[in-house]
Amino acid sequence: MVENILELLNKLYPITIIKVEAVTDEMFRCTSEKGTYFARITNYKNMDEQMEEVKYTDFLYKEGLGVSPTITSIQGKVVEKVTLNNNEVLTVLYQAAPGVHLPRNQWNAEIFNKLGQQIGRLHRISQKFEDVHQVKHINDWHDNEEYAFLKYIPKEERSIREVVQEALSTIKKIPKNRSNYGLLHGDLWLENILVDRDSNITMVDFQDCEKHFYIYDIVVPIYSALEYSFVGGSNIAEYEQAITKAIIKGYLEENELPNEMLEMFPQFIKLKEIFDYSLMHMYWDKEKLTEEQVRIMNLYRMRLERNHSNFTI
Repeated sequence: MVENILELLNKLYPITIIKVEAVTDEMFRCTSEKGTYFARITNYKNMDEQMEEVKYTDFLYKEGLGVSPTITSIQGKVVEKVTLNNNEVLTVLYQAAPGVHLPRNQWNAEIFNKLGQQIGRLHRISQKFEDVHQVKHINDWHDNEEYAFLKYIPKEERSIREVVQEALSTIKKIPKNRSNYGLLHGDLWLENILVDRDSNITMVDFQDCEKHFYIYDIVVPIYSALEYSFVGGSNIAEYEQAITKAIIKGYLEENELPNEMLEMFPQFIKLKEIFDYSLMHMYWDKEKLTEEQVRIMNLYRMRLERNHSNFTI
């Protein structure tokens, strides 16, 4: 498989790739004499969706935001349709982003302040993009399959489904306007954020970009930090308060965020919690759950049923 990809990429792009390594089933690290690149090979989104995503991220890059630029193929295309192992797939090649994934104990308030600034710039430039480009193929969040919660959460989980219905109803009723809703990353968990020695931040993997309430891009990294990055040494509630205040402070230095949206922060934390729980039902084989998967699902069940996700600012 990797050898086939190496041969394919060298035919498509004006660089000589020496080595290809699988990072995930869809992402491949490519080493060349000129540096490192990443090839995304997937049909997760169709051609129109991927073309619009790349147009969006290349616009962000040209505006000076920390994102990975795409490499144009020999044929002058940023998204190539190819056949691999008798399957037709879409390929995008990215220049490797600077920076590293920070160790868990370095995700502190100072870094979250920098991240807030970067997200604020992202949304401000996204507004500029939407001013000059009509967005036709990137969906509103609620039209994406991952948000079809009631399709995947079993009917017998009645109390959780009630929580789901209430959360969806509440958020869908929020009036949309230029200052609170638009194109965003959509999946800014900490693995999609790279930090260099000078604390400059690069955001990667815009595959789940969508139109959503801007506050969701703030909620996801906070939620991710509480799930994966807190390493003890203090009170997790204090850690939550510190990083939340820091990311919002940084964001407001670069972009506006209406007070009424800040007041909705707990509802968006709830939405993220439901999102993750629904994905478990969507992707895990319920007949072959591991002991760890059962434990995680039950922890989510308890939090949702007992309404434990009461995060505040």
